[in-house]
Amino acid sequence: MWAAAPVPTPRRRRPRRGRASPAPCCPRRGPRRRAMRGRARELPGGGTSSLTGLSGPWRRPSREGMRSWGSSGSMHTAEMRQAYCTIDGIPVDILITGLAQNRSVEGDLVAITLDPVVQWTRMKGPNATCNSAIGGDSVVREIGETNGNHNRKKGQADAGCRFENCSNGVPDLDRMHLHHKNSGFSQAVKCENGNATVLKSNERDFNDGKSETARALQRICAMIHTHPGRRPTGKVLSVMKKSPRRDAVVGFLASFPEFPDGEQQKNQVGGNMMNNRAQSAVTGLIYLLPTDPKFPLMVISVSTLPDSVRQRLREGDAAVEKELVAARLDEWNEESLYPYAHVVRFLGKGGHVKTHMDAILFENAISDAEFSPESLACLPDNCWKIPQKELEARKDLRKVLTFTIDPPTASDLDDAISIEILSGGTVRIGVHIADVSYFVHPETALDAEARSRSTSVYTLKRKMSMLPSRLSEELVSLNPGVDRLAFSIIWDIDPHGNIVSRWIGRSIIFSCCKLSYDLVQDLICSDASQSESAVSSLQVHGIFERVDVIKSLRGLYEVSKNLKEIRFKCGALSLDTAKLMILFDEDGAPCDSYRYVRNDACFIVEELMLLANMSAAEVILNAFPDCALLRRHPEPNLRKFREFEAFCAKNGFELDASSSGQLHLSLSRIKEKLQDDPVLFDILMFYASKQMQSAEYFCTGDLISKKDDWAHYALSVPLYTHFTSPLRRYPDIIVHRILNAVIEAEQVYMKQKKSSTGRNGVKASCELMDRCFTGLQFSRDAAESECGKKALSAAAKKFKVPSSENLGEVAEHCNERKWAGRRAEEAGQKLYMWALIKNKEIVVCNARVLGLGPRFMSVYVPKLAMERRIYYDEVEGLSVEWLEATGTLVLDACRNKPAQRRGNQMKSRPIEEVAMVVNPSETMLSEEDEESGAAEAGGCTAKSVLLSGDAVKAPAVPAVLPLVIHYLSDIPVVLHATGGDYCAVDIGVRLYMASYFK
Repeated sequence: MWAAAPVPTPRRRRPRRGRASPAPCCPRRGPRRRAMRGRARELPGGGTSSLTGLSGPWRRPSREGMRSWGSSGSMHTAEMRQAYCTIDGIPVDILITGLAQNRSVEGDLVAITLDPVVQWTRMKGPNATCNSAIGGDSVVREIGETNGNHNRKKGQADAGCRFENCSNGVPDLDRMHLHHKNSGFSQAVKCENGNATVLKSNERDFNDGKSETARALQRICAMIHTHPGRRPTGKVLSVMKKSPRRDAVVGFLASFPEFPDGEQQKNQVGGNMMNNRAQSAVTGLIYLLPTDPKFPLMVISVSTLPDSVRQRLREGDAAVEKELVAARLDEWNEESLYPYAHVVRFLGKGGHVKTHMDAILFENAISDAEFSPESLACLPDNCWKIPQKELEARKDLRKVLTFTIDPPTASDLDDAISIEILSGGTVRIGVHIADVSYFVHPETALDAEARSRSTSVYTLKRKMSMLPSRLSEELVSLNPGVDRLAFSIIWDIDPHGNIVSRWIGRSIIFSCCKLSYDLVQDLICSDASQSESAVSSLQVHGIFERVDVIKSLRGLYEVSKNLKEIRFKCGALSLDTAKLMILFDEDGAPCDSYRYVRNDACFIVEELMLLANMSAAEVILNAFPDCALLRRHPEPNLRKFREFEAFCAKNGFELDASSSGQLHLSLSRIKEKLQDDPVLFDILMFYASKQMQSAEYFCTGDLISKKDDWAHYALSVPLYTHFTSPLRRYPDIIVHRILNAVIEAEQVYMKQKKSSTGRNGVKASCELMDRCFTGLQFSRDAAESECGKKALSAAAKKFKVPSSENLGEVAEHCNERKWAGRRAEEAGQKLYMWALIKNKEIVVCNARVLGLGPRFMSVYVPKLAMERRIYYDEVEGLSVEWLEATGTLVLDACRNKPAQRRGNQMKSRPIEEVAMVVNPSETMLSEEDEESGAAEAGGCTAKSVLLSGDAVKAPAVPAVLPLVIHYLSDIPVVLHATGGDYCAVDIGVRLYMASYFK
């Protein structure tokens, strides 16, 4: 049985250069485990197709090929290189080890063959010796998209989680599907970015192929369920489609003899570095050491490098190997041990923030280039004003009190809100979104570039906009004091929170003021003195006064509280956690960090944006059921959630994960129970987030027979889309165009029906008194009538609504770009935290133990909201005793010299790589140091994470030997910045210990 799925490829560990230091250049890591995940793709007509032209069977590289690349001939299979294939319909990932990966790299579309059951491995894999408190995998995962993520822009009210995280090389691998409806596994399974769809292996007719693949799927799943403790293994037969990641490799150059495959070869090679570099210039080949451990070593022809670089190599210039380069993988034939690559450009010297940020953008194919002249030519002239035609055709809302609520530094304001008090306690709430689709027309250069970028990317100090700044910050941005074109959704809501009417259409608004979240929080605060001080900073434009704005804000706050209460009663889930924010000094360098907790003002915006997105989803689906762009959030990983439930039960917490609503209630009860231990609750929240799958865009036509898969799990709603941020998300522009078509069709239909009823002397029905396509009650009869069909079809052509096939491609591209943007933002956050710690040299704090074993422990660092590993095996002067029965680790000083393992030539590591040992009389950070450090941070009023103990109540006191550690113990650690000059940047963690024998 063979299948196709994307497989990542590992790389060998990068060598250390120069002398060892207490804070090693590159942190020690265990075996790598990786898997790529993504959305399933189905082929037309049920998902089957023919598959031809596969290459020959997998072949072991020849010894001649190995020698030609300077290897000693050893294949290094003892390094346990591993990769995983995820195939939709198979409940566990397929393990691919060592040479079985057959020159594939991460994200490749490959054909694989499954091994016999007797060759399958134990499910826990290579980390079975690390007996973790929570399933053995990485516990903490940053969530890129949560309910109301306001770190860069408000209103991202989606609970999708991060696309991919391999924290310490141990990602979440398996996905159990509660109700899998794809009968797609056969002799060939096609898969991109992780999930497979069915391909037929020959020319048989469709029905025979479908039954055959269904039977094959059943046999595979039956074998897996019969052997629950085993993981399927396999081999790669062929690379069917190369991954785009081959074009985005970042790494450092290294001369051949300088890269040893072992201590013995190092002794054999010898020589000084200058001669080695000169030899590389002579031999014409040089290594590329990728910073991403998912890539293998690569070989570059020196002749392809610039003349200046070749000259520096001939002169033995060591600085060449400190420069980060961007490269592309060219080829990897059967005779080559390593793939060939070529350098695209030199990014700069390693260790500099700008250099590594450029590398992050290159790796994720994010463009920070200026917009093309063709795109800029699509914008109107500088003297553009709203045409009179638009003033007459749109609903005039300029006399309705409207304002924006954004972060204080926001410049692209794409949403505004309004409120009017009606009779009987009813309020009229309006959400007004910048009408970007008025300026960005389909099939133009500007639309093509916006689609290519798909999303704006924010990396703290840099912003890569989806649209030109003149459009996103001037023409369309809902700036205060000017008229703006908008797309509005207005609801009448009664005192009980029920929506009694709805209006959707194009409008003209006038924002009277731009408010920040903190200012709004002060204005709605019950503290009179705090509210009065905030009023003085409130600047209002137009006919309204400050008192009107304050009254409206407090009214909106009450409405949003009611909406939020109703939403959670209906089963919504919140996984909101505090987020780390970084402060910068006057020179733009990171100076401190703090925990940002969202306030009530954030939830005002969130609830209204959620309501607008749900309303837009309902309207476009009703009118265009086959080509609506929606966003879905699948149910979480069942197997992992069972582990999470077991962990909670072990610690006395009751967890009901039968639905998103029950999970939310359970977490709320646990939070109350853990009021005295907020760190443990943070761990639980991050681990709960890890079980979530990614939210994704999709075309309804692609899943027309799987409507149960349309729902959004975290929001607990059947339909959801993105409508509220068209300045920074391309899918929102598509949704606006579809809404434009619905409104146009509605107007045409109602005009024709009114004309018809007027001629016949018949009074208009209730259907015509309300809006038949955009109102609360969708008229199916109107949409399916001959007149309605013509109106919808003509409107779709006018506004160029994409076909189902084209829309599916747009959704797939937007998903990939959104995930890439999220990875870049998270990598940028880590980079600046790395730079902050590097400037401070070391940071002492407490950590919570999550996993223990004979070789390493996993710890959660609350101050960084991340999980790290500390390896303590084979450390000089350190005795390790692992008591598996009780889950206890004892670290002590060696009384005798440890015996050398037979056949083991690895030298013991110095204890400085594992722990920072100080004399008990010394103090790492005195109170005076803390005060001076806070003053140097620029007088920031935010609570410092690195300088204060707000995340962990107890101060970090150095531990003493013997050190006895249990699961969930608090231990003192030291954080330090690693890498940068020769390898990827990272944040290392060591034990913080005291000894008089230092």
